[in-house]
Amino acid sequence: MVKSSTRDARVIYVLESNTERKKQLQTVLDFMGELVECHTQWLTDEQLDNALCIIAGDCIDDLESLANEYPNLPFIRANERHESAFRKANVVGQITDSLSYDELSHLIRYCQAYHRHLPSQRAQSGQVADVLETKLVGQSYDIREIRKLIQQVAGSEANVLVLGESGTGKEVVARGIHQLSSRCHGPFVPVNCGAIPPDLLESELFGHEKGAFTGAIGVRKGRFELAQGGTLFLDEIGDMPLPMQVKLLRVLQERIFERIGGSKSITADVRVVAATHRQLEDMIADGRFREDLYYRLNVFPIEVPALRERSEDVPLLLREIARRFKEERGIGIRFTERAMQSLEAHPWPGNVRELSNLIERLSITHPNQLVDVSDLPHKYRHIDSEEITPEYPDELQERDALNAIFSDDDEDDLDEEELVSLPTSAAEIPETGLNLKDMLAEIEVEMIKQALERADGVVAKAAELLSMRRTTLVEKMKKYDIAKV
Repeated sequence: MVKSSTRDARVIYVLESNTERKKQLQTVLDFMGELVECHTQWLTDEQLDNALCIIAGDCIDDLESLANEYPNLPFIRANERHESAFRKANVVGQITDSLSYDELSHLIRYCQAYHRHLPSQRAQSGQVADVLETKLVGQSYDIREIRKLIQQVAGSEANVLVLGESGTGKEVVARGIHQLSSRCHGPFVPVNCGAIPPDLLESELFGHEKGAFTGAIGVRKGRFELAQGGTLFLDEIGDMPLPMQVKLLRVLQERIFERIGGSKSITADVRVVAATHRQLEDMIADGRFREDLYYRLNVFPIEVPALRERSEDVPLLLREIARRFKEERGIGIRFTERAMQSLEAHPWPGNVRELSNLIERLSITHPNQLVDVSDLPHKYRHIDSEEITPEYPDELQERDALNAIFSDDDEDDLDEEELVSLPTSAAEIPETGLNLKDMLAEIEVEMIKQALERADGVVAKAAELLSMRRTTLVEKMKKYDIAKV
């Protein structure tokens, strides 16, 4: 008896002429729910493409040659004369005379795994994984499991509920599901259920007809209609009011809806992915979320971990988001190893969104620079940081001091008493000449002493009066052996 196969189902072909043994095999395989066909001759190419395995009975004389010719197919020995000395990886086992359910089910499961992990399948899976890695960045166990779940559910039409704190990347997961699904060429329509006023949410989701309510001056399509043939992403589903939850449940159950003010039923040809940062079980207990809607949405849950739970992914995220900034805005940001370690230690209450905001901030404050711990905002400094205070040649410092003293702007700001206190030698060059370096040093010493006196010995305030860093002033005081007032 030949069964009609369902989509993606594979057939077990039994090549056996012994009527009793063929009947026994078919009975057990039927009981297991497998698709099975019995033949007395070798198969066509089309049949081989759809084969789960070949149970090699007495219709096969040279099993070793067939196993060599078809390495992508697993074979199961079903005849004693196949007990030869050769060993092939795709000859996965032998059925004994005392055929048992456990024995056969183990071999069938092995054949399923054989197909699942074929090199060609791994290559295809690897290509899909590469696509996901650019969207869902990280190599932690949790992220690798999420990528695996996305690959598994994408090909189905099951509703998906994405759970996780705000900023963890729930929409990224939803978009990954859409892009790997058969609906990838259709629209991806996101809607934030918490950002739309309750009295407008029904119109936003289902649309309205002209004159349906005050202000409805024309026909408007809702998000369900705009997402036809694609995916509708209902973000923050936990913020949806109870009356709307009832209407959403009806659409999910019956797959039809009507615009507000309309009577025509419209088929909802959409894949629904919902997301929330709330604990829906607690909301159900409090009567704020419908239990039947929860189970309708929670067919395939995916929980996205907080960034603090996968801190090893922080360096990868930093590099990837910085790379995107470089591509989009032409501004590059790089981090020292110590800066990376400090950011790994941060708890990230805002998750990936907070990290992205930090990189945007640093791209403004330190564009195209190497960022160290001391360059990070204070709350991100979780390890000791060393402030870099450059040392400059004396000639440069003296030139800057001279420019500051004799610049027009500074001269305008000096009062008469300060002008009188300048060395008289600054007025003109004596006939015998002068040592400019010594003269500048004298001026610098005089200005530092005046600033210290005016600041009552407070070095920081004196440095501010002289428009220089405190550390620079301290060095000059040491150089000239100037004590605090």
